[in-house]
Amino acid sequence: MKFARLGPIAVHLPERVETIDDLRAEQPTWDVDLIYSKTGIRNRHIAAPGECSSDLAVAAAEKLFREQHIDRRSIDFVLLCTQTPDYPLPTTACLVQDRLGLRLDVGAMDFNLGCSGYVYGLSLADGLIRGGVAERVLLLTAETYTKFIDPTDRSLRTIFGDAAAATLIDAAAAPSLGAFVFGTDGRGADTLIVNCGGARSADQAIQPRKRKRWPSALYMDGPALMEFTIEAIPRLVDAVLTRGGAKESDVDFYLFHQATHKMLENLRERMGISLDRLPECMEDVGNTVSSTIPILIDHLRRGGKLRPAMQSMLVGFGVGYSWSGCLWRETWQAG
Repeated sequence: MKFARLGPIAVHLPERVETIDDLRAEQPTWDVDLIYSKTGIRNRHIAAPGECSSDLAVAAAEKLFREQHIDRRSIDFVLLCTQTPDYPLPTTACLVQDRLGLRLDVGAMDFNLGCSGYVYGLSLADGLIRGGVAERVLLLTAETYTKFIDPTDRSLRTIFGDAAAATLIDAAAAPSLGAFVFGTDGRGADTLIVNCGGARSADQAIQPRKRKRWPSALYMDGPALMEFTIEAIPRLVDAVLTRGGAKESDVDFYLFHQATHKMLENLRERMGISLDRLPECMEDVGNTVSSTIPILIDHLRRGGKLRPAMQSMLVGFGVGYSWSGCLWRETWQAG
């Protein structure tokens, strides 16, 4: 049997950057310094009006192929995680296959998950490789959440940024990914939702949990999400350790979804994990939804902090409610 190996990652960010100083000038009534102290986010990249998730995904994949000298004909399967597809149909992964010039006998599928999506994608890639369906999987995450946000929305505009990441998942002789644990609680659907644009009519749509304060299509109940996360994620961490037969001290890094500084700070305090082991990487990109974990991995690799043989726990959580975690041992090294 062969197993999935998490290989090189390429990150693509839209050209336009919106800074905290831009917000200060445009919205003088906003206390941006107070907001920054809670979010930890100073700059965010914003997709252009005609720039969609497929554009970001293709750019990330082309960067990966170019920088790592990858033959695109070697790709057997494309997994694309996005909650902001170009169209309700066709599948965005099919558009990406065509634009990348991949083989016609590749598999290609979207899966609609947000902040837990990267771990889900790794598990799907691992299953495809273990099952002998594919030897080389291209895992893409691409989000343009800012298209759902009204410029006057102080709660969301200061948090979310657009981004894409491309990860190469190769077949290997030994496992380096495992102890996958998942969780779902659809009762939290009304805390983070875009309740228009789908097939369900407006009079039947799920309504936001609390009063909607801004006209954004995207609604988020921050306190409810914080409460959910603080309760669910420590239990998830324990479950992953148990399933993997590991101790807390066996984990070099806890690589969590980069929601906000306050969210991660609360989790660190709750679990007694130091900043150097549960790092942050959102100050210059914001919360990029499904792309936060691959951006964090790429950042740590480039900084020389994440080295071969180190073991990390990857944890995603958020919209759905949905949560996921796994253990991962680094086996890739830049050539």
